Amino acid sequence: MMAAGLVLGAVTAPAQAVPRSGWSGPSAISAASVASAPAFARGFHEDPTALVNPFVGTGRGGRWVGRIDTFPGATVPFGMVQWSPDTPSRPDGGGYAYGDSAVRGFSLTHLSGPGCPIAGDVPVLPLAGGAPARPAAATVPLDHRRETARPGYYAVTAAGVRTELSATTHTGSARFTYPRGASSGVLLVDAAGGATATSGALVRAVGDRELIGQVTSGHFCGAPHATTLHFAFRSDRPFRTALWPATRHGAAPGATLTFDTRRDPFVRLQVGLSYVDAAGAEANLQAEASSWDVHAVAGRAREDWRRALDAIRVDGGSRARRATFYTALYHSLLHPATFSDADGRYRGFDGQVHQVPAGHVQYADVSGWDVYRCQIPLLAWLFPGRADDLANSLLADADQGGWLPKWPYADGYTGVMNGDPSDAVLAEIQALGDQGFDAGHALQLMVHGAEDLGDPPGQGWYVERPGEARYLQLGYVPNDHTDSTSHVHNGASTTLEYAVADFAISRLAASVGDTDTAGRFRDRSRNWHNLFDPATGYLRPRDGSGAFPPGPALDLHDGRAQDGFQEGNAAQYLWMVPHDLPALVDSLGGAGRANSRLDAYFTRLNAGPGEPYHWQGNEPGFGTPWLYDSTGRPDRTQTVVRAILDQLFADTPDGEPGNDDLGAMSSWYVWAALGLYPQTPGTPTLALSTPLFPRAVVHRGGRADLTITTHGSGPHIAALTRDGSPSHSTWTDALATDRLDYTLTTDRTPSWGTDSSDAPPAYP
Repeated sequence: MMAAGLVLGAVTAPAQAVPRSGWSGPSAISAASVASAPAFARGFHEDPTALVNPFVGTGRGGRWVGRIDTFPGATVPFGMVQWSPDTPSRPDGGGYAYGDSAVRGFSLTHLSGPGCPIAGDVPVLPLAGGAPARPAAATVPLDHRRETARPGYYAVTAAGVRTELSATTHTGSARFTYPRGASSGVLLVDAAGGATATSGALVRAVGDRELIGQVTSGHFCGAPHATTLHFAFRSDRPFRTALWPATRHGAAPGATLTFDTRRDPFVRLQVGLSYVDAAGAEANLQAEASSWDVHAVAGRAREDWRRALDAIRVDGGSRARRATFYTALYHSLLHPATFSDADGRYRGFDGQVHQVPAGHVQYADVSGWDVYRCQIPLLAWLFPGRADDLANSLLADADQGGWLPKWPYADGYTGVMNGDPSDAVLAEIQALGDQGFDAGHALQLMVHGAEDLGDPPGQGWYVERPGEARYLQLGYVPNDHTDSTSHVHNGASTTLEYAVADFAISRLAASVGDTDTAGRFRDRSRNWHNLFDPATGYLRPRDGSGAFPPGPALDLHDGRAQDGFQEGNAAQYLWMVPHDLPALVDSLGGAGRANSRLDAYFTRLNAGPGEPYHWQGNEPGFGTPWLYDSTGRPDRTQTVVRAILDQLFADTPDGEPGNDDLGAMSSWYVWAALGLYPQTPGTPTLALSTPLFPRAVVHRGGRADLTITTHGSGPHIAALTRDGSPSHSTWTDALATDRLDYTLTTDRTPSWGTDSSDAPPAYP
């Protein structure tokens, strides 16, 4: 594909397509559930849940990222429970690799592509016949032809046993069908079988129908924090319990449950989870596990997903594109995870039990560095109430722990990745949501993290901004600098992330009328200038004396080419100044030179960290395809974005270009398919490209719908009307626009949006 000097390298289409019979399957929802289902969204007649393929992302995303790490199991939007199969190679977070040929258990918690091992708590495994000699090592064969997944439901037949799983927010429901005539059915429960090192794993039987226990695990990406999960299983029929040999602490880490299946092959199981205590797990069961019928539970879960996916309705285009779109939206709404119990209790960052107000939720598992760019803006735009609860969750974390978190997992800090992403998260929720959280208190905490350098009162190993003392002193974070709180190897990317965070603080401060703070942090957000090396034309790391590294910025034969950058290099991070694009373009010598460099950069679309080309599979590059909207060549944004949509995403296990990172990658697809991108963190600015579908309706929470239509054919925009008036602007306001009507063309160099006045705004 080539357009006006832009050459896009060929990208092999993702392989390993899943046969429709392998994942959609016959519906297991009762007629009563279907009869009670609400009508589909206005003017649309296709059920979006029928288009979702949960196996997308369970394969490999390309040379650089390896596995994408999604999971195919049963869950509801933003649920605490994700009951899903784990395979022997056990990819990070998702636990399931489509290329594996066995299942080692069905565990209760999963994250969608986090990049480090985590969760996979308390796997259970059904077996026909007697118990194995080594229960923790048992597996069963996996045959994709006997496997089904859809929103809220997963099933597979393995080693003669049919396993069916569904979920509510805090509970799971299962039905195991053992072979008829078998004398007994076995269920292995492994409390110590999580994805990371565990401690305190124990189970105990309560009578002959209930099993309770707990496990402590965590240490995400090597972080010191661990958390304790409590669980309570109950069966609809009696079982015999054989506890596994006790650990050196005297606790049984697992149990073998044996059922008499000679006359009745069905075993039904319910499980409740809680991060508070055992009573919380049992109370969650009482509150939500109202049926032993896994199909009835799955029907309700599917309705939950239908309501969530109805937030955006698209029409036209191919079924494959619609399936890819709704699967991406589905993955965008898996996280953050509910952390508070049904009664509102949750364990905080201070180790104490707290209570959220009735009707609200404490959320956890926020992949900040990844999700602030796309997923959080989407959440705030579509579900402002949930976004408010997320904002309040982060504020509570900071009140209890001392600092806003970067990547909170469960009830503790991890410190994973660099920057200060909670600032952008909070500013985006303020800009795109309904202002339903205490923005003044948020500003206090944001400023505290950006300017206070003392020890925190809570988990003392964690500091919000490593290297901040030198950032304030020098205007950048020196590379490999050591001070009393940090050791920073990625000084250049850390500086760029702090500049974005400072801009976010300035926007939130302006929204609450604090002009002094807004001005101070807007000035600081320009610190990216301090990294610009005029000798090479790149943003580069500097040492404490101000010197740039010797030699060229991109000597790819030098192992230090990525030194100074978190997952990337100087070519990929050059463009990561989303809040100051006009100034960046000026630094590069103007729009013409910027376009030439972008053209060369997009010669490849998913090159990885060691090459001077675009890496769509990693978050710092998410906004780069949209930069041409600011350089007078929006047609090239349209070309690049469409190529990425068509070449790097698909309705297959390999159908994402990188780790899903808790919805980060998927939410980029959702925005791009709508022809929109939240370019400037903390603002309602959306950069524009060509919509993928002839018609889309976005149901914005608490606001009028946004309707997007296209007329004609071709990948480029010939004309646009916004709310009935002609417009040449290559951007729009996410909250002040109700209708976008595009006229499309095959002309490779249309004149639409090419004037400098058409570009997205610069913020003072």
